[in-house]
Amino acid sequence: MENGQLTWITNFIWNIADDVLRDLYVRGKYRDVILPMTVIRRFDAVLEPTKQAVLQMKENLDQAGITNQDGPLRQAAGQAFYNTSPFTLRDLKNRASRQQLEADFRAYLDGFSPNVQEIIDNFEFRNQIPRLSRADALGTLIEKFLDPAINLSPYPVLNSDGSVRLPGLDNHAMGTIFEELVRRFNEENNEEAGEHWTPRDVVKLMARLIFLPIADQIESGTYLLYDGACGTGGMLTVAEDTMKQLATEHGKQVTTHLYGQEINAETYAICKADLLIKGEGEEAENIVGGPEYSTLSNDAFPHLKFDFMLSNPPYGKSWKSDLERMGGKQGIKDPRFVVNHRGEELSLITRTSDGQMLFLANMVSKMKHDTPLGSRIAEVHNGSSLFTGDAGQGESNIRRYIIENDWLEAIVALPLNMFYNTGIATYIWVLSNRKPEQRKGKVQLIDATQWYQPLRKNLGKKNCELSEDDIQRIVDVFLKFEESEQSKIFPNKAFGYWKVIVERPLRLRADLSEVKLNRFAQLCKEQQQSGLGTFMKSVAKIMGAGPHRNYNLFLEKLTQLAKEAGIKLNGKQLKLIRDHLCERDEQAEPVIRKIHQAGTKADPLHGLVEIDLHGKARVVEYEPDSELRDSEQVPLLEDGGIDAFLKREVLPYAPDAWYDPSKVKIGYEINFNRYFYKPKPLRSLEEIRADLLAVEKEAEGLLDEILGGKEE
Repeated sequence: MENGQLTWITNFIWNIADDVLRDLYVRGKYRDVILPMTVIRRFDAVLEPTKQAVLQMKENLDQAGITNQDGPLRQAAGQAFYNTSPFTLRDLKNRASRQQLEADFRAYLDGFSPNVQEIIDNFEFRNQIPRLSRADALGTLIEKFLDPAINLSPYPVLNSDGSVRLPGLDNHAMGTIFEELVRRFNEENNEEAGEHWTPRDVVKLMARLIFLPIADQIESGTYLLYDGACGTGGMLTVAEDTMKQLATEHGKQVTTHLYGQEINAETYAICKADLLIKGEGEEAENIVGGPEYSTLSNDAFPHLKFDFMLSNPPYGKSWKSDLERMGGKQGIKDPRFVVNHRGEELSLITRTSDGQMLFLANMVSKMKHDTPLGSRIAEVHNGSSLFTGDAGQGESNIRRYIIENDWLEAIVALPLNMFYNTGIATYIWVLSNRKPEQRKGKVQLIDATQWYQPLRKNLGKKNCELSEDDIQRIVDVFLKFEESEQSKIFPNKAFGYWKVIVERPLRLRADLSEVKLNRFAQLCKEQQQSGLGTFMKSVAKIMGAGPHRNYNLFLEKLTQLAKEAGIKLNGKQLKLIRDHLCERDEQAEPVIRKIHQAGTKADPLHGLVEIDLHGKARVVEYEPDSELRDSEQVPLLEDGGIDAFLKREVLPYAPDAWYDPSKVKIGYEINFNRYFYKPKPLRSLEEIRADLLAVEKEAEGLLDEILGGKEE
């Protein structure tokens, strides 16, 4: 069937909403009726020729006492679904009684097979029936879908002479009409569309990035495709069509099985209905969804691995409820999100405010590692996935896990305003665990932000699209894998860094002045430690008011005096003295925590090497000052590593600084804008001078005008 005919049928169905529902529903709610009715009418038309065979089979099975009737009824219907009610929509068309029509229509819906029942339930279509019935619109609605001007059946409508009046709609054509209706309704409700519908141009690009690099390696066989946030199923069906087309072009025969999971009930129903409409009943069984089936907390396919995976997970959406169902951050043991990486247990758990990266981790866990092609992944993310999360946190760990395993092939920056409900920057991540030789150990970044065609009319925030030429241009740059203005290639380690906590020693001075001691004595009295206040006044008489800039020596003398006085200072008392009689002083000696024998800490950066009174080397470990604590990001590609970096960048300015190697963490981030930043050229002095003279001249003119006005 030609595209013009499909468009005409789509327009006809679209106009039913205005004809029947205009005064009954607000425009944004038309979809709640039109989409399920389109599905029901298609199923009804497909089942008409075998209606009697199904009813006869139902009667035979009931008489035989067979309860498991699904398989025989499907066989009788010749489809992956059936209806055992005594009615078709045509039988209901002429019901005179509104009440009878409602009752019979409900019985008709109840007669559908369980897979269709699930679709109707997730559409929540039965909730619309009372409203339609009260307005006497149900009969009109059915009549419109049975209008002789359109044919939603796969069988042609013939004239009396046997010629074809209306051609039949095959499954592909009907699927195209249904998808077009979904697209239009999504555009009408563009504030929600981006949550479950990815623009078809972006989907085409993702499919080609997955399949074209290995098109000549695809062998005849069976392949599994997966989308963990499948929405209305567009990514799966486009990917399937792309793969089959490429296989045919290369003389191969492939069988594909689609698997998807979707938490939104309505979009799940649309996806499942679309597959049934297209005659892919087996594939429809592999789509799992509804509110109880969150991909993160309830993986529907825990034991399956997939060849190709595509997804557009939700951005900025909280997954706190999923986390609670999974046992909280400390209780999560899901192997998708807690992995063993090079002997280290790596947590991939992200912040609860945004779970998009967990969808990528979920896909990575489903990669095939024992097949020639392995697995290929394309997933859409916003910019936060490139850099959020500090070293050691979930987002950074996911990037680390992927990049250090050499699975990231490329990231493509898309134009702004590509999606319906957001104008933010978006990126396609392309992963493979079978990188070709030239890509091994490397990541390609592609800036495609300027390759697009403006739309004649904005669709929500979407004001541009990728033309066929744009898609091909991006794919060509990806396949070429060469450096250019829009393509940058980096070694994996270019995105990694060590996060180093740089410590400075705590330097304290003790102040035993009269003012300090009087305040301290009052504090001790309030805390029922009056004896401590009296003791410290006696210490001041012996040691002097200070300031004492060697805290360790001060503490040593203090302890000795307490011992001589028969006083044993406990930890609480020592803390009171330190907190209220001591303060930071840059001129004071560092506070020593421990002293290590020579050789136990060979690197001076981990402590300071000193020579004791006996001429032996020792390493002094100082107590760190939390107020002077800082962190440094040291690139993994730093020549000489952390020590070289600190010697060059830190020690010249803070010679007493050190770091603890046990606290070093590895992080990864991808600062896309830094690699493609194009500074604006500076204006010439002549231009600046001309502007200043123009402003000066304008100001003089205004001044003359003001002064002249006053004189008048």
